[in-house]
Amino acid sequence: MRNLRPPATLCAIAFAFLIATAICTGARVAAATATPEKADSILILKQDHLLELLAGGKVIRTYKVALGSGGLAPKERQGDGRTPEGRYVIDSRNAHSAYHKALHVSYPNSADRKRAAQLGVSAGGDIMIHGLPNGRGFIGPAHRAIDWTLGCIAVTDSEIDEIWNLVPVGTPVEIRP
Repeated sequence: MRNLRPPATLCAIAFAFLIATAICTGARVAAATATPEKADSILILKQDHLLELLAGGKVIRTYKVALGSGGLAPKERQGDGRTPEGRYVIDSRNAHSAYHKALHVSYPNSADRKRAAQLGVSAGGDIMIHGLPNGRGFIGPAHRAIDWTLGCIAVTDSEIDEIWNLVPVGTPVEIRP
């Protein structure tokens, strides 16, 4: 004679299986739709034309960028078209910029002002991480074919939208050669 389980036990096992499956599936869906981690720092590598968003020391996003049209040397003065090098912070956001959103970089820092004073020139300012000029978003990634900004760091419109959502004011920025 076979030992058959009572129907109530089979129902309980099936119910437990369904609950476990629902919990696991729900966890996967929640993980897939969770808000991406906020960046706690930004690293810009000029030579490589890369912007990296980091969280906890790990790279969470990487973007190819266009830089200032004045070459890869460090910014020295207002109007030289160069992208600065050093440590800064995102100190404001502009959703109504002439470029599809812009994050303001706190350039010039004290070292930049000192260097400019020694040269007898203005250090300049208005260094941003921004999208493409308004109405020119169709250019997309092709904008990276040349360095075209006045010293800013440029990404596509969809990329600045993503960066905008991941980078709060106060985020440290390091720009390396």
